[in-house]
Amino acid sequence: MKVAIVGAGAIGGCIGTRLSALPDVAVSALARGATLAALQTHGWRMHSGGRQLTGPVAAVAEDATALGVQDLVVVAVKGPSLGALAPRLTPLIGPQTVILPAMNGVPWWFGLGLPGDAAGMAIHSVDPDGAIAQALPPAQVIGCVVHMAALVPEPGLVDHRMGQGLIVGEPQGGSSPRLQAVAALLQRAGFDATVEPTIHHALWYKLWGNVTMNPVSALTGATADHILDDPLVRAFCSAVMVEVAAVGAHIGCAIAQSPEDRHAVTRKLGAFKTSMLQDVEAGRALELDGIVAAVREIAARVGVATPNLDALFGLVRLMARGRGLYPVAGR
Repeated sequence: MKVAIVGAGAIGGCIGTRLSALPDVAVSALARGATLAALQTHGWRMHSGGRQLTGPVAAVAEDATALGVQDLVVVAVKGPSLGALAPRLTPLIGPQTVILPAMNGVPWWFGLGLPGDAAGMAIHSVDPDGAIAQALPPAQVIGCVVHMAALVPEPGLVDHRMGQGLIVGEPQGGSSPRLQAVAALLQRAGFDATVEPTIHHALWYKLWGNVTMNPVSALTGATADHILDDPLVRAFCSAVMVEVAAVGAHIGCAIAQSPEDRHAVTRKLGAFKTSMLQDVEAGRALELDGIVAAVREIAARVGVATPNLDALFGLVRLMARGRGLYPVAGR
C-alpha cells in the first residue's frame, strides 16, 4: 500500500512514523527545506512514551510528481497553506485514491452530507475560489478528527505528548469498505481509530472547544488553565460556545453538553498551549479561517446571530494582522 504524508510536521509526523512500521505500507512524504533533508537522512522519527520510534521513508520529495499516485494521501498541513498547495497535489490523486485530511477546523468538504438548506454548501472562508475542492475532490475524502498533541522540536522529529485518537467517517454518513479499510490500517499502526457514522458531529464537537481556546490563547498569550481560571474570560468563552452550539443545532450537529461540562474536561488537561498560541509564538500564519471565520460563515447561512464570536474574530484578526500573521485583504 502506498501512503503519502503531505505536511510532515507534528500530526503528519506522528501518522507517518506509525504507518511506516507496518511491513506492507510504503510511506512517502511531500516536504521541503530542513524537513525534507531530515527525512532523507533519518527517515521517520518520533519520541513517544519515553521511546524513540523510527521507520523508513519510502520516498521524500518537494514535487508531488516524483511520488506519483498513492492509495492514501494524508493531508496534515496548516489551513492557511492548503489553498496554494492543493493544486500541486494532483499527481498524488488517482481515481481510487482516498484523501484523509488531518487538520484543524472546518474543512473544504464540510458541506458534503449536511442536511436541509445547508446541504452541499461551499465554505468560502476556507476555499474561496474552489481550488481545493477541485484538486482534492470531496467525494474521495474520508473525514478525520484528530485527538492528539505533539510538537516538532526540530525538523523531521516529532515529540508526541498525549493522545492516539483518530475519528474517521464518511462525509455522506454511514459506512463503506474504504472507511473500514482506513480505520483498520490506522488501528494496526497503533492509533485509537474509531469509525463515526456522523463525522460532521465529531468535527463540530472538537471545534466547539477550539473556537474559543485557540483564538483566546492567541490573543492573550495564556495557556488553557489560565483562560479557564479567569471567571470573566471563562464566561465569555461560554457565551461564544452557546452561539456555536446553536449553529450546530441547525446543521445536524447538536451538542448535548453545556459549556461548563466542556470546560471541566479541558481544565483537566492542565497548562497546555493551543496550536494557535504556538503559531503566534513561532510567527506562523493563524488558522483563523478554518476555526473561526468558517463558523461565522455557516452561522450567517443558517440565520444564527453570533455577536460574541464576531467580537472574538475581530479582535484576534486585528492582532494577527498587526503581526503579519493574517492577510490584510478579505473579511
